[in-house]
Amino acid sequence: MTAEPWASVDQIAEHLGVTRDSIYRWIDRKGLPAHRVGRLWKFQLSEVDEWVRAGGADEDKMNDSIGNQP
Repeated sequence: MTAEPWASVDQIAEHLGVTRDSIYRWIDRKGLPAHRVGRLWKFQLSEVDEWVRAGGADEDKMNDSIGNQP
């Protein structure tokens, strides 16, 4: 079995059809599965796809929604 290749922020943004800024925001605020390698973020497509299917990118599931803070 071959290991799944690591993807970059640019590749994930293209894969999902969003901007790089969205990817960084989702890592920070929504728990997009990412792995730090030095200064770079790397991703496994299978983890990202599973996160999307589970609703991770849904707007109504933001972890830091303004107005929901005490």
